[in-house]
Amino acid sequence: HCGDPKRVQLTEEHQCESSICSGSSEIKSRAVVKYCAAPPPTSYALLQEKTDLKLPPANWLRENPQLGSAGTTILGSSSKSKPFSSFGMAYEFIDCIGDDVDVVSDSENIKKLLKIPYSKSHLSMAVHRVGRTLLLDELDIQELFMRSSQTGDWTWLKEFYQRLIDQKWQRKKKSKEHWYQKAILSKFLYYSINGDGAAEPQSDGLNEGEEDSGADEFSSSCVTVDSSFALGQVTSVPKEQNLPTIFNEGENGQGLRNDFVRNIMWTFEDIHMLVGSNMPIFGGGRYPAVSLRLRDNNKPINILTGIDYWLDNLMCNVPELVMCFHVNGIVQKYEMIKTEDIPHLENSTFSTRVVKDIAQNVLSFLKSNCTKEGHTYWLFKASGSDIVKLYDLTTLCEEAEEEKYQNPFTLPVAVLLYKVASNLMLNARQNRKHYGTIRTLLLNCVKLLHQDRHPQIIASAHYMLSELFQLDEPLEEDGGESLRAGGSEDSYSDEDREEEEEEDLTEDSDDDGSYSNCSSPQDDSKAVAVIRSVGELSVPEKYRSTHQIRPSCAFPVSQDKEERCRLVLSYVLKGLKAVDGSIKKESDLPAADPNTPIPLKYEDRSATGACATEKGFLFLSSCFLSRMIPGSWQHHMKLKLFFKASKAYYVLSDAATNLLKYGRALRYIKLSLQCYDAYCSVSGTLHPHVLLFHSQCLSLCGDIQLMLAQNANNRAAYLEEYSYQTKEDQEILHSLHRESSCQAFSMATDLAMDPEYQLFVSSKCYEAAYELLVSEPLKDLTSDQLSQVLKRLGNIRNEMGVYYMNQAAAMQAEKEVKKSVSAAEQEMWKKSFGFFEKGMKDFEAIGDSTNTALLLCNTGRLMRICAQAHCNLSGDEGRGEFSPEEALYYNKAIDYYLQAMKALASREKHSAVWDSVNWELSTTYFTLATLLQDYAPVSRKAQEQIEREVTEAMMKSLKYCDLQTDSARQPLYQYRAATIHHRLASMYHSCFRNQVGDEHLRKQHRSLAELHYSKAVSLFLSLKDAPCELLRTLLERVAFAEFTMAGQNSSTAKLKSLTGAIEIMTETRHAFQLIHKELQEEQTEVTNGPMAGLNLQEVMKLIGVFEPSFSFLLLQVIKLMTTAKRKPSNKDDELLKTYKNVYSKLLRAEKNAPLVSRVELYVELLQQLMQRTGSDDTGTRKP
Repeated sequence: HCGDPKRVQLTEEHQCESSICSGSSEIKSRAVVKYCAAPPPTSYALLQEKTDLKLPPANWLRENPQLGSAGTTILGSSSKSKPFSSFGMAYEFIDCIGDDVDVVSDSENIKKLLKIPYSKSHLSMAVHRVGRTLLLDELDIQELFMRSSQTGDWTWLKEFYQRLIDQKWQRKKKSKEHWYQKAILSKFLYYSINGDGAAEPQSDGLNEGEEDSGADEFSSSCVTVDSSFALGQVTSVPKEQNLPTIFNEGENGQGLRNDFVRNIMWTFEDIHMLVGSNMPIFGGGRYPAVSLRLRDNNKPINILTGIDYWLDNLMCNVPELVMCFHVNGIVQKYEMIKTEDIPHLENSTFSTRVVKDIAQNVLSFLKSNCTKEGHTYWLFKASGSDIVKLYDLTTLCEEAEEEKYQNPFTLPVAVLLYKVASNLMLNARQNRKHYGTIRTLLLNCVKLLHQDRHPQIIASAHYMLSELFQLDEPLEEDGGESLRAGGSEDSYSDEDREEEEEEDLTEDSDDDGSYSNCSSPQDDSKAVAVIRSVGELSVPEKYRSTHQIRPSCAFPVSQDKEERCRLVLSYVLKGLKAVDGSIKKESDLPAADPNTPIPLKYEDRSATGACATEKGFLFLSSCFLSRMIPGSWQHHMKLKLFFKASKAYYVLSDAATNLLKYGRALRYIKLSLQCYDAYCSVSGTLHPHVLLFHSQCLSLCGDIQLMLAQNANNRAAYLEEYSYQTKEDQEILHSLHRESSCQAFSMATDLAMDPEYQLFVSSKCYEAAYELLVSEPLKDLTSDQLSQVLKRLGNIRNEMGVYYMNQAAAMQAEKEVKKSVSAAEQEMWKKSFGFFEKGMKDFEAIGDSTNTALLLCNTGRLMRICAQAHCNLSGDEGRGEFSPEEALYYNKAIDYYLQAMKALASREKHSAVWDSVNWELSTTYFTLATLLQDYAPVSRKAQEQIEREVTEAMMKSLKYCDLQTDSARQPLYQYRAATIHHRLASMYHSCFRNQVGDEHLRKQHRSLAELHYSKAVSLFLSLKDAPCELLRTLLERVAFAEFTMAGQNSSTAKLKSLTGAIEIMTETRHAFQLIHKELQEEQTEVTNGPMAGLNLQEVMKLIGVFEPSFSFLLLQVIKLMTTAKRKPSNKDDELLKTYKNVYSKLLRAEKNAPLVSRVELYVELLQQLMQRTGSDDTGTRKP
């Protein structure tokens, strides 16, 4: 029920379909009412015969809801369309524009177009294209030219019209007959609504509709509507959410309203039209709706009137026509005609199929030639002419020299393009295929407008253009057809095709046909296209449109992130320029009144987000510098543009960081934070999403400063990148400085030269980001981001801890004479330890056990540095005994390493970190044991206790030597294990020599020494790259055997011990083979400098021990075998000969021979011995 006194917006489309038959053909017509603005219709009053319509009824020209404008303004010009009527409809039904609808127009204009071949009257219409939709408006040349004499708006068109079309133009006056007929119709309608009981109402079994009590409140634009149209209501047009509202009263106050009583979506065959109609509809008869017409009985209905009546009823879906006949204003009779019978009336017979062909041909002609969006096309046919021409007024207007000759359609078209783009933008979030269309609409909108006159629309359009690029979303790999690059910005078709079509359509247009008031044919050159004869329009598919409209215009997508951001910034800059240009300069503002106090802005520091203000460089409040009015469109637009720019610079900074261009990254994050600073200056409140983005900026800034600190070597290159600035960046900065000093984040974004300061700034950035994320507005929103920032905080604290730890180590290394620990060193330890502790808490807060273990490992390393600093020095003799302070710090280090192992729980969690901690723990135990052994604290502890502690530490180190896992550290572990066994063997060897009295203990020490020597030899043998260590271990083992032999009395026992010692000695051949191999390699690569692998001094020293020991063993064994009492066997004789031969060669060896030769000799002699003695061969025989 449409009884509400205001325009009712239907929320459910009610479809009314009708099929009109014409002969054997069928015309498809369907009408869907989108809006109605009238109460339920009442039955019309059936006037009595002889009623004189020349006499006015009592209610004449009074406002009446049944007639609305059809009654009160029927004598005026309301029957003519307003020049912008289609725009009013388009604004109201923005969802339909650009895609679903072919034509938007007043029903009167549709009728004129479809009557072209039958009518000799002139035709003048403005045509505009938006997507695939054409907007048609009457262009009343006479009215416009009358106005142009006052405003100058259309002078250029008047000159063009007079020059090319109608040289003798003059305004034609309306005839008296015209006004007489209008008056008669107006009075007839007022009589028909039974206003004063002057006539009795016709009742045909239908109840009269009750008038709404609020009827008098209806505006004059309201008229009755068939009740069937009011069954449902159409969904309301969505508001532009999250998009700038650009229309204020000033810019929209052009009368661009939808003034029609009803708007109908009319589908005529395959043509979809949004039509506006003011035709009065009454209830009555056999149908719920009829149209009422008044005819002079002396004048037969002609074909034009018949088409009029038929099309009106089709558009409004009215099934019946009631015609009242009169003679000189005196009512004669009524006649009812079905709509489908109208084409067959006497004297007005017409083919509905031809009307359909005309409609399709006209639409195809217009669509094929009105190709440029934003251009105003003029469809013109002179009175009495058969030729229809289409001109591009925008192009003609541009040829005019003076700026005042501007096309008055420009603003409505631009506004419509903007509105359609805004509407599409709401759906584009889900469907990117619209992006190209939106971009085309907005670029065309901006082209039409002058920045000084329409800054608000221009700024809004540029902001929306920037919004098309979703910088925070990953670009889809398969962008598909909809995102393919290329394409024209202002046209929906391929230019080549347009040219071909124009050639086809204008072919033979310059024929000899002429028409009244028309100049010579060569003037057709100004026309875009020409219909050379209106008769062509009746030929089926004469103007078939091959004009393909793309479902979406090409959207230029670059895979390059920087290019996309630069495009966004270019739109942002244009938007800012439009806003800045519209704000009055300071000099234009009135001076402040010295007697009026200036209110100061008070900010409660305990308010939300105030925690971050404590950081000093993170937030500074400032006031508007440009004197913008808070809440104005400029204010809102600057907020959006500043924030978009900040985002774009953030993305650029992130991309530069990924490319390791840290100077450039810092410059971009500085610009991003400057944009954010200006945003804060303009914004009264900061929304959670803004604060969240700010924390991301600060976090990225922290990343960059950390990277700069870690890459100090490239500082010159980074400084060059940081200092560079584009013109665009400078202009954006200039706009920012109108609102803010942009210095709030200068500390965070300066390029410092000091790594310590950069680390400090980085940590402050992360701390500020953390404070934001735990503040009241964000605490429930940001669990993922919070863990990321905590991880970064833990990382930067680790970095700072490592930095100060390295500083302490450097101080220690630089000290010439190691005195007591300096205060500076202790300060470094404290700082380092403090940062490690904080870092561990950060990682523990997010349950990151791997990084917690790494920080515990670093703390362990710090403890070892502290231990090294506490070593005792005793004058020139080197270091003194192992001090209790050293033991304390080494044990603390061990504790931290054990905690790290506990945090990791198992190697599977993170093998690399586990292996690292394992290695450090083994190393610490080994260092502790080595220092205890080499610098034994004998002044404080008993020898037995020291030995026990050394053994314990060595065994623990051995426990963490991972000999099984195949890794890069495996050889190192093998070497360490071999060294541990060697050291333990040496220690037990020493104990055995020095132990007196306790025989049981001596035996124990002896067996342990032999065990560890055996294991050490086995491990050194497997290494293949430790010949010196292997040789030393074997020589010590020989010495151990010699010492054992010294305590023996029987010659048999001595001989056995000597034979065993010689067998051990023969194993040194493996060591000498390795030494020989390395010496040979050294000779071949002498050009590359000395070999790093072999310590020649050490080799000479060991040979100095080897020769006399070998010589002594051989001499002793020869003596014993020679003086043996029992008779020697043949085997013994052979063995004695071998010993003598080897001993002889050893004695005769040249002492000054080259080292290689001497080593070769040793290998040869040892090989000879090995073959005779039959000792196990675990090495490689020398060929």
